Amino acid sequence: MGLKDPVGKTITLWGENKLIVGVVKNFNFESLYENLKPCFLLSSPTEDMDNIIVKIKTGTERETIDRIRKSYQKFNVGLPFDFKFMDDDYHILYESENRVAILSRYFAGIAIIISCLGLFGLTVFTVERRRKEIGVRKVFGSNELGIISLLSNDFTKQLLASISIALPVSYLLARHWLNSFAYHIELEWWFFAGAGLITLLIAWSTMGTQAIKAANTNPVECLKDE
Repeated sequence: MGLKDPVGKTITLWGENKLIVGVVKNFNFESLYENLKPCFLLSSPTEDMDNIIVKIKTGTERETIDRIRKSYQKFNVGLPFDFKFMDDDYHILYESENRVAILSRYFAGIAIIISCLGLFGLTVFTVERRRKEIGVRKVFGSNELGIISLLSNDFTKQLLASISIALPVSYLLARHWLNSFAYHIELEWWFFAGAGLITLLIAWSTMGTQAIKAANTNPVECLKDE
């Protein structure tokens, strides 16, 4: 408004003079998709008010609402007492985001389970296909750690290649979505590094049981058909 010291000055709104009694910090009164906009709070105690905002102490909601209802019914006999919580209004603003978040968790869980089942099956198939190779290696002195490393290396390389493709795509999609908000967090590198590490841990734990089982197999069992 171009006022350096607005408190105590009078301005004209809708043809009426209004006294500025204070200035508050900027705050969002719309969705976070929107930038901050100018806002003024009008106090008119002598005029009829359509809505009254009450700040309620946490834990006393029921008692406070009952007292407000009694006062309302005392001065507004026969009129319904209608109220709502402001956090419910804010929840509605982000209902679509909440819905997407819930669906994303379910689909992510399903995708992880399907991927683990596929990886487990692929590990079993690889171990079975390389049974005789594992037996020969053990006969020539390879230890359990070497066998586990042998079986894990190929899968690890494939996982690292997949992660190197998935993480940049995830970053671009996340940044595009966050940029639709006027105010949002900044994406940190460790978000994606942590996701990649968790992916590797899940994959290693999935194929680890079969790799350890194959490493502990008696080479006689692997070569008895030869």
